[in-house]
Amino acid sequence: MELIRPDWPAPPWVHAGSTTRSGGVSTEAYACLNLGDHVGDAPRRVARNRALVRAALDLPAAPLWLTQVHGCAVAQSHSAVPGEVADAAITRRSAAVCAVLTADCLPLLICDRRGRAAAAVHAGWRGLAAGVIERTLEALGEVPTDLLVWLGPAIGPAAFAVGPEVRAAFLAVDPGVASAFRPGAGDRWLADLYALARARLGQAGVTRVFGGGYCTWSDPERFFSFRRDGVTGRMASLIWLSEPADQDEEFDLALNERR
Repeated sequence: MELIRPDWPAPPWVHAGSTTRSGGVSTEAYACLNLGDHVGDAPRRVARNRALVRAALDLPAAPLWLTQVHGCAVAQSHSAVPGEVADAAITRRSAAVCAVLTADCLPLLICDRRGRAAAAVHAGWRGLAAGVIERTLEALGEVPTDLLVWLGPAIGPAAFAVGPEVRAAFLAVDPGVASAFRPGAGDRWLADLYALARARLGQAGVTRVFGGGYCTWSDPERFFSFRRDGVTGRMASLIWLSEPADQDEEFDLALNERR
């Protein structure tokens, strides 16, 4: 099983990563590690894949699997229930695993520099436009410059074709994101989800943003892609906290020196 780990200077008690499509038991369009239970795969295979992920990553608990609707609701891990309708989840407790499922949409994993809070966010263009990033940051309640954000695997800017209404929706809020769109075929535009997310994060005051170099559409061996295949599986991006070691101050000093 392959797990893509964030390339960020998070405290060692912040654990995070994104799965790929390898390492599971699903077959055909869902081969192999499909973690989505809403895409037509056999439920027993999805359950087995989720169990494999929990065992392989030594998760402290079952992930909080959400019902994602391309909105901006944020679930709180201490009060949420499995299947809660939300597109982001946050936690301040150890042994709570936040997770989002994607297959082209952008997953964001967030933590503060001391490792006291964490979040997972599902952001397609609708969620970005609706403010899912801003709602998550508000729910976290941390100083934006204290946050670290990792952008996980999503459809890349050479493959994500959208209509003119999508471009117009983003430019109406921030004309500066025009550079995140370039002309495609006909009236279509090629959109850069990573650039749009970075712009939203920057407007919110978040400056430490990592990742963003993947394209799910162009790498069928590694990633599921709804845009490419239609019927397909889902990958998970997960984040959780363990109890910190007695090295808060030393780690914080080292992190400050990297700024």
